[in-house]
Amino acid sequence: MAKRIIWAREAVADRIQILDYWYKHLGSKEYSSKLDKMFKEVVQLLSHFPFLGRKLGVERGERFFIKDRYQIFYLDEKDLIKILHIWDSRRDPKDFPL
Repeated sequence: MAKRIIWAREAVADRIQILDYWYKHLGSKEYSSKLDKMFKEVVQLLSHFPFLGRKLGVERGERFFIKDRYQIFYLDEKDLIKILHIWDSRRDPKDFPL
């Protein structure tokens, strides 16, 4: 059974920022739409199989799943998956909020 999905404000902001960047960079919504579809598909997959992602550390409950150049950080709770951040791995790691 799939777990319920909730998006943290930060993850929504990350997603909008990434999609907006590609829209402005390429001048077309086509690639942004493909990326958004990919994000939604990965999140659906994680709702069915929450242990696909790797743990951030032994003490931490957060996990991350890598798809192409993007890392999706999430928290697997009892009956839900909370999407914490979406990170483009080409960015400077010093800017990463976790």
